[in-house]
Parts: sequence; structure tokens; C-alpha cells
Amino acid sequence: MKKGASLFLAAAMTAGLLTGCGSSSTDSSSSDLEGTITAAGSSALKPLVDEASQKFIEKNPNVSITVDAGGSGEGLKQVSEGTVTIGNSDVSAEEKLDADQAKELVDHQVCVVTMAPIVNKDVTEAGVKDLSTDQLIGIFTGQITNWKDVGGPEEDIVLVTRPSSSGTRATFEKYALNGNAEAENKSMETDDSGVLLKNVSDTKGAIGYVALSYLVDNKDVDAVSIDGVAPTLENTYNGTYKVWTMEHMYTKGKGSKADKAFIKYIMSDDFAKTCEKLGYGVSSKMESTEH
Repeated sequence: MKKGASLFLAAAMTAGLLTGCGSSSTDSSSSDLEGTITAAGSSALKPLVDEASQKFIEKNPNVSITVDAGGSGEGLKQVSEGTVTIGNSDVSAEEKLDADQAKELVDHQVCVVTMAPIVNKDVTEAGVKDLSTDQLIGIFTGQITNWKDVGGPEEDIVLVTRPSSSGTRATFEKYALNGNAEAENKSMETDDSGVLLKNVSDTKGAIGYVALSYLVDNKDVDAVSIDGVAPTLENTYNGTYKVWTMEHMYTKGKGSKADKAFIKYIMSDDFAKTCEKLGYGVSSKMESTEH
């Protein structure tokens, strides 16, 4: 049963979770704060964390922050092992780690991320601007191999895929492909969203998917609608676009003072407008936080 965002946020706060960009008006910065923050994981979340780290360091010059990608699974593994202080993930820790490992981590749900299917411009120029869920499933499972079969050009479909460790892939498979596993394509596999974007841009007939944040001011590829609904923040907020998930930043235990202050800043009202400008959703604006 769908619940309103306010009910979700109340439940989350009861459970002790931090939930969503713009959920706090408190300025978490402090000029005497110091420490080292290392974050890794979700490539979908990286642009947000990169931008937040720059703004946070301006206010807290005695804090150093290093941000890497590597995929949600890798980020969760590293924070569990203690090699980074924050693991960024598109999926819950329970989906990637053993139960005992996941139990040691604290989940901070910082924002909403929307995933969009993207294609080489030659595909949209030939008329393919919208795909049904069944067509997407057929394309990504390898059953549909030529664009002419979905109203496009006489041209082979080239899948640009992600590894099994990718949280973006897990989200896309769950909500865009109705749980179907995408076909493997090792020659065009990457969990670097920037590389994926370039591969789709450079390869005629290519299709892949990225977080909406990678399409801000993008002119190199085209996003396509799903079942007539465009992948936009507005459509994510109103519940008509279905391919989205909550973004998580995990700490092992409560995290250091610097870790907690950084995560609090990302979720603050001060950062909310930047969050949306970068293509991420503020959880308090969601009409429903359940699919």
C-alpha cells in the first residue's frame, strides 16, 4: 500500500535514519571541525558527493575528503572492511553483503536518484523517443536486436552494460525491466557512468542507462521515455516515472564526527537546491516513497 512521504519520513526518523536532501535546516559546518573522510561506491551518487565535498571543505578547511566510484557493491564492501569511512550505494546493504556485515552498517538515505535509458542520437533522429516496458525488456535481454523492430532504423542494437556489482544496474533491472536480468556484453561493460555515456555517444545504435545527474546540460546522448513518461524529476516526484531509488550513504557504526557532519550537510536545507540542480530528488517532495 502506498504511503505519503510524510509518513515515510516519520517512520524513518523513528527508526533513527537520516532521510533525504533538505530534511534539516541546521548548518552542520564548523570551522574547527577536522578529520579525513573517504567515500566510495555508487557512480550514480558521485556527482552529488563531489559537489558537496567542495562546498563542505570551503566551510571546514581542516577536513579532507576523497571520493571514488567503483560501484555500489564495491562501496559497501569497502566500508564494511573499514578501507573507506562512507560507502555510497543505490541499493540497501542487505542486497550486497552478508547479514552479519550489513548489520554493522548504519544507513543514511540522502536523496532520490532517477535512472534514465539513453541512446545514441541516431536512434532518436530516426524516430525512437519512447519505448514500452516490454520493448525495453526485449532489448536489454537480447531478444530484440535491431532498432527496426521498435520503429527505428535498420541498425543493430548495441547494449552498453554494467557489471553485476552495479547498484544502478540492480535498480534498472528491478524497475525498468520488471526484474529481468540484462544480457551480458563484456566488450561494452563499465560501471563508470561517464565512460558509459561516452560509449553510447560514440557508438551508433547504442543504448544504456545512467542517473539523471549525468544528463544535466548533456547534449551528447538522448534520454528516451518509458511507456510515454519522460525521465524527469517532476515525473519522479509525482509518481508517474517508475525507475528511481533512494540513495544511501553507509557508515560502519555511527561514523566519525566528520563523517556525520558531512552527511548531515548533504541532507540539509542549505544543500537541497544544489541537490536538485544536479539532477537528484529531495525525498520530502516525493508524493510517495514506494513504487
